[in-house]
Amino acid sequence: MTTLASRTIAALRSEHDTLAGVVSGLSAEQLTGPSGAAEWTIADVLSHLGSGAEITLAGFRAALGEAEAPGPDFNQSVWDRWNALSPQDQAAGWVKSDTALVTAFEAVPEERHDEIKVRSFLPDPLPFSSFAALRLSEVAPHVWDVRVGVDPSAGLTDSAAVLLAEHLSDSLGFLLGFIGKPAEAHEHAVIEISDTPYRIVLDDKALLTTEALPSTATFDGPLEAAARLLYGRLAPQHTPAGVGVTGNISLDELRAVFPGF
Repeated sequence: MTTLASRTIAALRSEHDTLAGVVSGLSAEQLTGPSGAAEWTIADVLSHLGSGAEITLAGFRAALGEAEAPGPDFNQSVWDRWNALSPQDQAAGWVKSDTALVTAFEAVPEERHDEIKVRSFLPDPLPFSSFAALRLSEVAPHVWDVRVGVDPSAGLTDSAAVLLAEHLSDSLGFLLGFIGKPAEAHEHAVIEISDTPYRIVLDDKALLTTEALPSTATFDGPLEAAARLLYGRLAPQHTPAGVGVTGNISLDELRAVFPGF
């Protein structure tokens, strides 16, 4: 039986392979050109993903008992080293670093998936599936950032969108509490995402749920576009034709609620 962790790891592998294919064809000019992240070049995004993979792997190896837990200055030392690299070395380094992380995840037997707990920035350790999902929640939007720098019509992959929605409506719901700003909505709203079981709820906090709450608005568009909205990546120039919102909240208001990172 395929576990939730296995499906999440498979999505991470798919994202890695997709991005590796894009990166291999980038010119030096493209590496230093704009990405979907407003203040970062494509190389900046790759540096962020590469350093994040290195930090994540160190914590994961500690959870498996393969290494000591990283010290308090570890993260900053990793960021400083990556920031000092050239754009070309950041791109090459991302491939190596992310390969090591995804391979380490894949090496864990399925029968161990439910027993592993991993520390992150949260007070309590996360189940392996949630820890892998936390990485996917970082990777998928940033892979899109790189891809859209090359192809303005790019969207999230379907597999990533499905997994992100599943996790955000469950164990990673706390992330929307960090990135959502429901005060930007002028009133309480429950936005049904068309043709899916999901609803975005805006009250004293933002959340994604499969609870069949009465809706006050409808998001008309594919799940990948709704997922990009939640991660602040549905700007007008990156909104597919036919995507819109009807009801007591507008798409522009939702963009303000979810400004991204």
